Amino acid sequence: MSRFLNVLRSWLVMVSVIAAGNTLQSFRDHGFLSEKLYTASPGLVNGLQARTFGVWTLLSSVIRCLCAIDIRNRTLYYITLFTFFLALVHFLSEVFIYHTAALTIGVMAPLMVASFSILGMLIGLQYLEVEALSQKKKN
Repeated sequence: MSRFLNVLRSWLVMVSVIAAGNTLQSFRDHGFLSEKLYTASPGLVNGLQARTFGVWTLLSSVIRCLCAIDIRNRTLYYITLFTFFLALVHFLSEVFIYHTAALTIGVMAPLMVASFSILGMLIGLQYLEVEALSQKKKN
């Protein structure tokens, strides 16, 4: 396995662990979301919305961790890539369409993580293709 794919796997595990921590915060105290993410409309954040966000974040965390474990699984790889696109679109829409979030560090961090992850996973696809071709040549 290439060095890049190993780095990508480590990145996915790290992002997954951080997401699991965010899940715990969402279930423990919904004030976390109104103070860090949805600062433009904190009154819209309630316990139900925080728990829903927590479940969504937990699902993303599990998918990303599973992809790190089995990075050659194409279906899982594309689903993981989609989780980052979904996160990017979600936070951008909250800032620019719904105006419930402002461009604070609490929103910029997940935007940067999603953007870097999308870029890394798109590059990783090229490495997976090269690996697949070299395996075909060996057989």
